[in-house]
Amino acid sequence: MKKLNIEFQELPYAVEEAMNRLRINIKFCGKNTRKILITSSMPNEGKSSVAINLWKMLAEAGFPAVLGDVDLRKSVIKDRHHIKDADKLPDLGYFLSGQSEMEDVIYETQVENAYIVPCMNLLENPSALLEDARFAELLDKLAETYRYVIIDSPPLGSVADAAQIASLCDGAALVVRAGETSRSLIKQSFQQLDQVGCTLLGVILNRAQTTGRAYNTTASMANTIASTAMVMALTAKRLQPPATAPRQNNSLWI
Repeated sequence: MKKLNIEFQELPYAVEEAMNRLRINIKFCGKNTRKILITSSMPNEGKSSVAINLWKMLAEAGFPAVLGDVDLRKSVIKDRHHIKDADKLPDLGYFLSGQSEMEDVIYETQVENAYIVPCMNLLENPSALLEDARFAELLDKLAETYRYVIIDSPPLGSVADAAQIASLCDGAALVVRAGETSRSLIKQSFQQLDQVGCTLLGVILNRAQTTGRAYNTTASMANTIASTAMVMALTAKRLQPPATAPRQNNSLWI
């Protein structure tokens, strides 16, 4: 198996603790929850940062985990994490188009238990490839081999790709940028997941400021789109949108 070296940013203490809470909550989602979609309602909410850090922490905790970079139109992982010679390597697009076999596009990394199916070359219209049986077979095979398959997808509100990917997953976590994402957009994302039969595992509140008695912290992840101070995750209960939207402007119902 070929190896990729991925540069990881050092997380501020508050972010690391929040991601650890998320990792623990994911663990309690049950042994049948293996293919986990990390998505958002719109761009720039921090889903890719959450996905890659969750994947890394699960691997470091001893769980064999593979990251599937399925944001085939606008992936940021290759450039943000400085994957070298990326354009020369077979990736997910190669497999979906039949140019490579599955074992050719799975890479080990310098982190033990952490594997990746990368997106090295962006595609203008990958919808047909994602609807092909090869993609579903890939996810099923990965779920048989690894304990967790973490999938970074496009936002639900941008293109139809995310809903197609969600239909093949065991559950989804929705990343919401505090103070930016509207309730109507969040509710629409809930409905999209429900329509394709994908269980909503929880909501991850991103870029929220936290204040405590002993600490007053606003954490920042340098050189990333999403500055994260707190990540909130739910357990494996399926959520249903409330009949009316929450009254407080900056709160999420959970």
